[in-house]
Amino acid sequence: QVQLVESGGGSVQAGGSLRLSCAASGYIYNWVCMGWFRQAPGKEREAVATIDSGGATTSYAESVKGRFTISRDNAKNALNLQMDSLKPEDTAMYYCAAKSFKLCGGDYRSTAFTYWGQGTQVTVSS
Repeated sequence: QVQLVESGGGSVQAGGSLRLSCAASGYIYNWVCMGWFRQAPGKEREAVATIDSGGATTSYAESVKGRFTISRDNAKNALNLQMDSLKPEDTAMYYCAAKSFKLCGGDYRSTAFTYWGQGTQVTVSS
């Protein structure tokens, strides 16, 4: 089965750090665009960061740029999100997602991503 499983969420004080990980079950997903999304209560799901199959091209939401870093380990079929200098507004459910294409292509709508994990909760307190 094709599965994406997130881990690493939790509760942290503002200014702290968390590292999210996503394990993908199929080797073919080493070769596709992947990303992290988040959704806070009452808000739409938004792209946080994306990375192409080779890891050379990344993108970030303006709200997290300079604080979050996306990376991937294709040998382990894993996706990571290092989150530093966390703010209360970062509180959300975070989801790992994968497209069915190698390139992210500038389309960061949630509907452009085919496979999704179950989500992991991140809570940042002041």
